[in-house]
Amino acid sequence: MNDLKLAPQRNNVKMLDLKRQRELHAAIELMFFSYRAMVARADRLLASRGLTRVHHRIVYFVARMGRPQVNELLRVLGVSKQAANGPLRDLYAQQLLTFARDDGDARVKRLALTPAGRRLEGRLSALQRQQFAAVFAAIGSEGEAGWRDAMVRMAAHELERAGYALSDADPR
Repeated sequence: MNDLKLAPQRNNVKMLDLKRQRELHAAIELMFFSYRAMVARADRLLASRGLTRVHHRIVYFVARMGRPQVNELLRVLGVSKQAANGPLRDLYAQQLLTFARDDGDARVKRLALTPAGRRLEGRLSALQRQQFAAVFAAIGSEGEAGWRDAMVRMAAHELERAGYALSDADPR
């Protein structure tokens, strides 16, 4: 609340500046619709295979994390083992994901994408990279830097909680 502009106090009650409130609502709406636009093409590709965004998140992060343990993936995704169990089984059944014992500790399961899983993840990520590349080209490097700064600030707590380092250096 400290960052919000407050109107002058009336009757000892702080009133939120209504214009600022509308701007913040618009920001929430833009985030919602932007996310929907970013995932729409990937969602259609996933749906053609009977998969969903949860499956997409799994293949994306398995590709980025390099043979993560199941618990490491769950921490990054912020989901329970129970919530991830079905999607992990689906990916395994479609031969997109494998479970392998850790070389150093046979009690530990590691996840890896199969060649088919890497191809699917590559197609999904390519769709989204194209969208970001087009938007960033349109807004220029300053606009991109501002966008990245805002996203890093919004995600900082979740990144820390997940113990996840971004693929790209922190722009701050």
